[in-house]
Amino acid sequence: MGDRTRARQLAAEYLAKGDPIGWFEHLYREADQGKSIVPWVDLRPSPNLLEFWRDRPIPSAGKKALTIGCGLGDDAEHLAEWGFACTAFDVSETAVRACRRRFPDSGVEYVAADLLDPPEAWFQAFDFVFESNTLQVLPPEPRVRAMKNAAGFVKPGGKLLVIARARDESDPHGEMPWPLTRRELSHFTEIGLRELSFEDFMDSEDPPARRFRVVYQFE
Repeated sequence: MGDRTRARQLAAEYLAKGDPIGWFEHLYREADQGKSIVPWVDLRPSPNLLEFWRDRPIPSAGKKALTIGCGLGDDAEHLAEWGFACTAFDVSETAVRACRRRFPDSGVEYVAADLLDPPEAWFQAFDFVFESNTLQVLPPEPRVRAMKNAAGFVKPGGKLLVIARARDESDPHGEMPWPLTRRELSHFTEIGLRELSFEDFMDSEDPPARRFRVVYQFE
C-alpha cells in the first residue's frame, strides 16, 4: 500500500468544500500524469477477494456481477474470469479510461458512475456485488447513503461481499481510510439484507491491517 499523504490532503480539501468524492478524479488524474500515486492501486486483484473465493466460490454461470469503485480494474477482471457478466464502475472517469486501456479486449463493462447517485437501471440488477475500500474513504453521512445504494444493487437471492478496514468502538477513528466498526456495518441488516458470514481478520499487507469481510444476502 503506497503513501496516503496526497490522498488524505485532497480528501480533506474536497470535504471542506462539501464534495466528499471529487478528490478521486483529482487523484487519479494526477497519478495518470505521473504527479501522484493512488495508494490502493496494486495492479493485482485484492488478496482478500482471492482468499474469499478460494474458500467459498459463488456460482457464476449466467450471473451478473458489479464491482463498486473498480479503480484500475483488477478485481473486475477476475470476476469476469470466474464466469460473471461483470459491470464495474468508478466515480473517476480517468480511472475508467485506464481500465479500458489496460484491458482492451475485456468483457467487463467499465462505466463512470457515482455510488452516491447511481443509475436507476442498476437497482436490484446484480447477483453478486463486490465492495472493497470505498466505504472506508467516505465520511459518515455519505457512507450511509453509499451503503443503501450498494445494498440496492443486489437482486433478490443475490449476495453482497463487503471488505473494509476494521476497528472496535473504543478505538480511535484514525485517519482516512477510516476503519469501520461492526455496528456501522450493521446498517446493511437494518435496511433489509441478511448477514450470512462475518470475518474479523488480519490481512497480508505490510504491516498487516485488521479487516472485516462480510457476506450479505437480499432475500
